[in-house]
Amino acid sequence: MRQDMGVNAHPVEVGAPAPDFELQDQHGAPVRLSGLRGRKVVLVFYPLAFSGICGSELDALRDTAFGDDVRVLTVSVDSVFTLRAWADREGYPFSLLSDFWPHGQVAQAYGVFDDTKGLARRGTFIIDGEGVTRWSVINPISAARDVADYVKALADIH
Repeated sequence: MRQDMGVNAHPVEVGAPAPDFELQDQHGAPVRLSGLRGRKVVLVFYPLAFSGICGSELDALRDTAFGDDVRVLTVSVDSVFTLRAWADREGYPFSLLSDFWPHGQVAQAYGVFDDTKGLARRGTFIIDGEGVTRWSVINPISAARDVADYVKALADIH
């Protein structure tokens, strides 16, 4: 019998390789993390589309210029169809990835899945061009993150 601990207690550590994954984006196209080698990746987990804090966070991502060598990937447990509707409505130019099935598998691999709620906590991981995690922050579901922190962390990665 599995013990339900609520939140995975082992998030990916800074300096560790980022777990590879492949998920579908809001258009149904596959996106594989290892396919982005050579670019920095801002990997942003959020609880659910169409929710207040998540919307303000993704709006801030949309409105921030990260540079040509950075790829923004956002991940939630929502379906591809929900993510497409949200991306179209809000004009999100980055990939919204569906961790719908197996439910939350990538969020679990990164240590940000909340088993009791069935969704991801607010975890952000900055991954360098070699696939190594260089910076991270994990906030409770109710606490928004600041995109300015991502910009500063990216500037510190060479």
